[in-house]
Amino acid sequence: MSSPPWAGASSDDLYFVLITGANSGVGVGIGQRLIDEFLVSRPPSSHLILIPTTRSKAKSRDTVLALREHLHRVAHTSKPLQTLSGPNYDPETTISRVHVLSVQLDLCDLRSIYAVADQLINGKVTDPTGVIADVRIPRIDAALFNAGLGGWEGLNWLEFARQFFSRGLIQSTTYPAFKKALPTAVVLDSQKLLGDESSKLGGSPPALAEVFCANTFGHYVLAHELLPLLSRTNASEAPGRVVWTSSIDAGHEHLDFKDFQASRYMAPYESSKRITDLLVLTADLPSVQDVSARYFDATSITDSDDDDDETLKKPVKPRFYVSHPGIVCTPMFPLNWFLYFWYWVVMHLSRLAGSPWHTVDVYRGACATSWLALAEQSTLDILDAEHVKWGSSVTRLGWSAPKKTEVEGWGWEGRIEDAEALKRDGAPGVLRKTVGRKWDAATLTEEEKAAFEADGRRCWEELERLRGAWDAALGRKKTQ
Repeated sequence: MSSPPWAGASSDDLYFVLITGANSGVGVGIGQRLIDEFLVSRPPSSHLILIPTTRSKAKSRDTVLALREHLHRVAHTSKPLQTLSGPNYDPETTISRVHVLSVQLDLCDLRSIYAVADQLINGKVTDPTGVIADVRIPRIDAALFNAGLGGWEGLNWLEFARQFFSRGLIQSTTYPAFKKALPTAVVLDSQKLLGDESSKLGGSPPALAEVFCANTFGHYVLAHELLPLLSRTNASEAPGRVVWTSSIDAGHEHLDFKDFQASRYMAPYESSKRITDLLVLTADLPSVQDVSARYFDATSITDSDDDDDETLKKPVKPRFYVSHPGIVCTPMFPLNWFLYFWYWVVMHLSRLAGSPWHTVDVYRGACATSWLALAEQSTLDILDAEHVKWGSSVTRLGWSAPKKTEVEGWGWEGRIEDAEALKRDGAPGVLRKTVGRKWDAATLTEEEKAAFEADGRRCWEELERLRGAWDAALGRKKTQ
């Protein structure tokens, strides 16, 4: 077996990043932006190993080739790279620092999730183009959860007109109330998900709605199964990071615990993103830790009683972060070519009118996720980044930067900030907290924050219940 191309580098110079849904939409921008920012921010001895996931070998191959094409273009044309390296700059040396592999993952198939996790932990990952073969992955430094489904069928034009004339262009295109969800949510076939295990059960595990599973539950299971790669032996090591993708429009009204998976009457996309916010922002709160601690227990992944098992030697759990891409034009929303063109025009007009959230293209939309993936851990710790929802923001001229996003029931940082506190906000320009705020936003109260924490705990409890039920149904070790 040949050695990987980074074999001569030290462990500290290697950075392993997993990206779900990297073959389209914002996932493309994340891959491109990671390459660009890694090359200019890390020393010349460092290597980036990207592992994009797709749902087929053909898509994996296309994604790897597309990222390599971007890498070659950047290596040969980037002025910042040439400036950093001086007159002896060699594009081929730059190209040799980035390596792209891929695995096939279906987030709506739990057996696929378990198989991919097992492959990454215990097996080998192969480059579908044949350049790199049979590579062991020693750890994951950042898992970026970008893949997802929308669950919409179109627009409510009357509601669009009402909101546009009552709230204006920016508010209407940032917090749209006129998106129409599919009248009936797609519920996954439990018997198909169980496969051969279905004949061994006396009953069925809880049903799973498609959008909920793709956006939230599939990633939830994946992060747990990858704990052996995301966890660390001691606190002196940089912790693994899990960056979840949310949406700017994920308010309190989008989640109803009576329809937790949004399989009956709630809008599934917005509901799944509200769950994501609650899950991440409350993960390490004292009121939630007794539930989340079971999830972060990596020993539940293995049946080994061996004290030498490597899983048992990694007690330091990964950090959860949450980001959103702002407002990006992608094919996720079902529009014909004519409406899509005008959609794109209106998004640009919203940015020119002063919206900080209309990133429009996928590269700018990837800004917050890429920053969370690559920023120094000390920087994230100083900012208490785990307790902030980071959005990709943009100026009128297109300069992008991560920006703190207000979350209903949590505020910007999980603390009460009245009007006077907001006036003292020292952030520049579009990064000020009040810029781009929703029209009906109000000062956070202690009661609302307590309710947010309680909702976070309920989300953790329900997700753990579902995970335990499906673990048992598929014949895996039960959650302790």
